[in-house]
Amino acid sequence: MKINISSQLSTPQAIVYPLIDNNKLAENLSKIARQAGLNLEALQQDFKAGLKEIIMFYPAKKGLEKIYLIGLGKTPKPMDFIKVFRSFFYQNKKKLPLSLTIDLKTCKLESSIEYVVNGACLAEYEIGLFKTDKKEETNFFSAESTLDIFVAEKGIEQTQSLAEIGEETAKTQIRIMTLVDAPANKKYPEKMAEYALKAGEMYGFDVKVFDEKECEGLGLGALIAVGKGSTENPPRFIVLEYNLSALADKPLRKIGLVGKGVTFDTGGVSIKGAGSMSYMKSDMGGAGAVLGTIELAAKLKLPVHLIGVIPVTENCVDGNALKPSDVIHTYSGKTIEVIDTDAEGRIILADGLSYIKKNYEPEVIIDLATLTGNCIAALGYNAAGLLSNNDDLADQLFEVGQVSGEKLWRLPLWDDYKDMMKSDIADVKNLSSLPIAGAITAAKFLEIFIDGHSNWAHLDIAGMAFSDSEYGSMKSGTAFGVRLLTTWLRGL
Repeated sequence: MKINISSQLSTPQAIVYPLIDNNKLAENLSKIARQAGLNLEALQQDFKAGLKEIIMFYPAKKGLEKIYLIGLGKTPKPMDFIKVFRSFFYQNKKKLPLSLTIDLKTCKLESSIEYVVNGACLAEYEIGLFKTDKKEETNFFSAESTLDIFVAEKGIEQTQSLAEIGEETAKTQIRIMTLVDAPANKKYPEKMAEYALKAGEMYGFDVKVFDEKECEGLGLGALIAVGKGSTENPPRFIVLEYNLSALADKPLRKIGLVGKGVTFDTGGVSIKGAGSMSYMKSDMGGAGAVLGTIELAAKLKLPVHLIGVIPVTENCVDGNALKPSDVIHTYSGKTIEVIDTDAEGRIILADGLSYIKKNYEPEVIIDLATLTGNCIAALGYNAAGLLSNNDDLADQLFEVGQVSGEKLWRLPLWDDYKDMMKSDIADVKNLSSLPIAGAITAAKFLEIFIDGHSNWAHLDIAGMAFSDSEYGSMKSGTAFGVRLLTTWLRGL
């Protein structure tokens, strides 16, 4: 699919008019009726511009096959544009003609073009990655199709730039969704490392991969301990670096990202129930967010110095597996008493956080992890948990979540919770003995391993990285965090 941005209205086979239910609706419907030769009274009677409301007409105008009116509700936010256009193009991609125009000028919606394009492009993604009975069908996302977007002449260069950001964001999100949705036998630690290396070559950032022996040599004891139960697929430690400092006329801000990369989580000896264990292929959603953010930053050539650290492992069970009561020696030198082997994500993040702090001293550290069911219990599937030791950083991320549609809600990080992670035998235990405040105590555990860094945020994305949608009968990947963090980086 080729996307064109133009201030000249072409003569497509079909045209889409997005409309908001506001005091301009009657005026805008009148414009559309005149332009397309439609009955205004019928338009006003049949279409109210409710969110996701769609009506289609066969106009009398020669050359124009279909007209679609798409409702955006009363006060649409960016995520509303994304969801509406993704749904529309996904549901209609086999019906749409190969030449289509979205008219943003008539209703003056040019400022939303990034989200319109992003949603439209995301509709290309199909979850059936390994189906063998795929039919060769022409659909709107074939190479010969054209999507024209009609906009005002004023500010068209900025509009074009925003459209490109929306398209590139979608392409990266689809790559990460594909990665998250892949089964464990297609993305074990070595495969994850290969993915990172290939992405670095394609998009121009540096990638270093440490194998299990090198991890042992570095002293990454926490990562090695979690990976002991999977001798055939040993851990990898991936370090990514994107840096435009050589081309910048002033020092760039150095940002550190750490992502949990558990490619499959059985729970280890503290084994999970079988009911939803297949979903544990998604336990590397934080790693996917870090990979996608750095990839997209490189594609957009953002003026920032980014370091990504991704500890990658399986959490499996054999005779060598980590056991409850084991004590682990971490990269930081601190020791962890293992209470529950199913609280493994925070264990590997301990090494990732310590490593990035010691070796890079970034100005900001943000980690992302599908970490706790407690966060889902608290926030459901509409927001990720945000815990931070810096109010300014927390406020920035919260606001960007509102703008990008990838919402965050701040939870406390008070020292009142610190004693819940005390161990009698080691420096800290990996799970509180009390079945409360699990998302908070997990963050208090991680805080120990940032070694006093004063500008850190932890994002618990357990409910957001893999969720139900209209695009499949089971949960699937969302690439949550990519749009959020890239939007934040664009504003630095």
